[in-house]
Amino acid sequence: METLTTTGRAAPALEPAAIAPADDGPDRRRELASFLRSRRERIAPEDAGLIAGRRRRTPGLRREEVAQIAAVGVTWYTWLEQGRPIHASADVLDAVARALRLDLPEREHLYRLAGVTSSQPDPAASCLEAEVQVVLDQLQPLPASVLNTRYDVLAWNQAYAVLFPSLVDAEPAERNLLWQIFAADAECAVLDREVELARMVATLRGAYARHVGEPRWTDFIRDISAASPEFAAYWATHDVAEPANRRKRFRGLGGEAIELFVTGFAVTGTPEARLVVYTPVDDVAAARLRRQQTAMVPLSPSPREMALAAR
Repeated sequence: METLTTTGRAAPALEPAAIAPADDGPDRRRELASFLRSRRERIAPEDAGLIAGRRRRTPGLRREEVAQIAAVGVTWYTWLEQGRPIHASADVLDAVARALRLDLPEREHLYRLAGVTSSQPDPAASCLEAEVQVVLDQLQPLPASVLNTRYDVLAWNQAYAVLFPSLVDAEPAERNLLWQIFAADAECAVLDREVELARMVATLRGAYARHVGEPRWTDFIRDISAASPEFAAYWATHDVAEPANRRKRFRGLGGEAIELFVTGFAVTGTPEARLVVYTPVDDVAAARLRRQQTAMVPLSPSPREMALAAR
């Protein structure tokens, strides 16, 4: 019997490797089938650039039309929508997701139902809503930023730039807190270095478990390990931690310590993103933070200030 591979090309027979294990979960496959059908039926042919025709009985797109738009085999897509035990690569599911015009939560739902790891950028790397930057700016003079679970810095305010000038001045691809500390040899403003860095790497390890196999995460861990034996040593311990609110000490003017309480908040609408606010623990810390800001402002502007300046 001739079958089609996920690329749409004919194959002499369905290879055993293309069959999912028997315990793959019939309930999940039925849910996947229903989900795909519901997403297909909500798209009008005209919206997909197709001619509906007079004799169309199917609501929304036909299966063969989805397969055509996604550039996958009709038989393969039909089997996927029927809930048959077949494997799908992340790239092919990406194509199906585009054809069905799935938004980010729907894409992630599709990948989970199909039992594969998404090749999409992590959700937290996506653009933040403009209001998030407004909140950051309103938190002045408290340093604040938004990070994802890989420690990419997505947004910040002016007070945060005072604490981490090298970080916010870095190229976007290297605007990562761990990369700047371990690989870029940027001056580390955090005191108690060994304790704090060990905890940061352990927190990264905890988040990594949710992203095993994702290219962006795999590449990041490989690159930073190669660039920094110190990071590689921490990573090799396999210590795991969760983000936590706690006190941290930072180096201020003249080497004086500025003790701040670090508090994290989830950012609705951007999965795995955290708004992190640094609050002085007492009047002494507040005075030292003010001196630091007075001495070093103006420095790197916040993203909102850069956008306003470009107008």
